[in-house]
Amino acid sequence: MNGRNKAIPASYLYLERENKILLLKRKNTGYQDGFYSLIAGHVERGENFTDCLIREAREEAGIILEPDDVRVVHTLYRNDSPDFSNQRMDVFFTADSWEGTLTNREPEKCEELLWCDRNNLPDNIIPYIREVLDHIAEGKTFSERGWVNSPNALSI
Repeated sequence: MNGRNKAIPASYLYLERENKILLLKRKNTGYQDGFYSLIAGHVERGENFTDCLIREAREEAGIILEPDDVRVVHTLYRNDSPDFSNQRMDVFFTADSWEGTLTNREPEKCEELLWCDRNNLPDNIIPYIREVLDHIAEGKTFSERGWVNSPNALSI
């Protein structure tokens, strides 16, 4: 376990309106196809989390977010491999307002955008996304996932 951490950063957009959460159903991506997630993407070299979020919202859903209109609601630090070679830092933002019309702009990678009742979410949500949705509902702003054998993993 020696060496510098090279966690992969990603931004996610959590939108909730009238007790409904916006989900997207993945397809043809090679990762969790057929499962629901959120608008999201990897932070590119030279890009910060906020700029990534704004870019992904426009690319995936056709909505325009302003930096002053978004805020962080949860941060997840996760490990997806037994040898710790796939560590991720996921920052979940929300926005109360945006411009543009919500549209599936990547139909080759997204089967649908769907507003789902918070209390009746589909079964096929990516597991860590479901956990984060629960944490957000509980007001928890930080969690760690996949750190087996760690007595100190947090969910606060």
